[in-house]
Amino acid sequence: MRMRTARAAAAAILVAAGLAVVNGATQASAAGIGATAAPYVKVGYFTQWGIYRRNFLVKNLHTSGMAAKLTHINYAFANVGADGRCFEANQAGVGDAWADYQQRFKAGDSVDGVGDVISQPLAGNFNQLRKLKTMYPNLKVQLSIGGWSWSKYFSDAALTPASRQAFVASCVDLFLKGNLPIIGTSPHGGSGSAFGVFDGIDLDWEWPGSEGNTGNVVRAQDKQNLTLLAAEFRRQLDEYGAQVGRRYSLTAFLPADPAKIAAGIEVASLFGYLDFATVQGYDLHGAYEPTTNHQAQLFSPAADPAPERYSVDLTVRTYVSGGAPAAKLAIGIPYYGRGWTGVTNTNNGLYRPSSGPAKGTYEAGIEDYKKLVAKNGSRFFDASAGASWLFDGRNFWSYDDPQVIAQKTAYVKANGLGGTMAWSLDGDTATGALTTAVHNGLN
Repeated sequence: MRMRTARAAAAAILVAAGLAVVNGATQASAAGIGATAAPYVKVGYFTQWGIYRRNFLVKNLHTSGMAAKLTHINYAFANVGADGRCFEANQAGVGDAWADYQQRFKAGDSVDGVGDVISQPLAGNFNQLRKLKTMYPNLKVQLSIGGWSWSKYFSDAALTPASRQAFVASCVDLFLKGNLPIIGTSPHGGSGSAFGVFDGIDLDWEWPGSEGNTGNVVRAQDKQNLTLLAAEFRRQLDEYGAQVGRRYSLTAFLPADPAKIAAGIEVASLFGYLDFATVQGYDLHGAYEPTTNHQAQLFSPAADPAPERYSVDLTVRTYVSGGAPAAKLAIGIPYYGRGWTGVTNTNNGLYRPSSGPAKGTYEAGIEDYKKLVAKNGSRFFDASAGASWLFDGRNFWSYDDPQVIAQKTAYVKANGLGGTMAWSLDGDTATGALTTAVHNGLN
């Protein structure tokens, strides 16, 4: 009786969000994944480089109200060196110690209104995150390693027992023990300078066992070695945590494509070492393809012309069928859109040929949500896909808005999932409209 009541309640939530009920079951619960679970993780990525052109500072997590509505912030990214170690450097495309812990923020740009001084051991984003945690004691901050650009040597780092031990030890030493190097003429850093900033590690290897960024090292044994690397992280995190009287978390960002999951993820084994995993729920389609489509659709509707039929639901079902506990899955939500231009004015621009990527503020074919909401054009929502889009007669933008987020958070609840993840927080509005939608949907 209790299970039936929970499902009925979940169905009501989904109907309110715009999902149809078919034969007494919602589209979400039809996946048969699990019952409603709580509490939920609400993860958001803060990008190291967002403090530059976007002028998105750690302070903005406080002034926007986002910090109060998140459970975890993942700081993106730490790099993996050619020697298979975590490191800090000031070199374009390699490392940005300046942003991490050397830049001194003035009082007006600081989380607590107190400016940095030259004599303090820690400055930069790391110090601002430490201040933010003081204001929000329940907020956890994790150091995310890798990403699209910095996963080149993950395979080397994970290759042998010795390389895994050395890699993990270097990351623990730098980011958990906080032993940051003093670089150049900057006075910041030193033994224990960043202790207490980070509460855990997030592994963002893109992608084990399959192609990611050009030049990445890829091996067939990456699949097994990722599991072994997670085991080594869990061992060393527990060992160091016991020394300092705390527990450190371990999470991972995992691919959406079932083929990449099969090539690189030992699902059941890997999840045994993780607190939870965030799964890619976006970049399912983009202007790297000639035909417009939903970049982050919850379901693949019957009209979807793409042969792969990618969707968040397909990804979730693939992980759960492989042995992942539903309650350890957090679905990724984009705070940006993907756009095409030269789109013909038919079917409101959906599933139509294009001439290439639409113009974006920072990158062709990509635009932050805060920019998209100010664009002219007609806006559409498709409940069968769990997707929204903007079309001005020529430019087509696929993105998530609060209505889509309501549908996705209802899906999380109906299927007993662990929560959501946002990439990335600098794409939200000044008042945190998308983060508020996530928070409201998961409360």
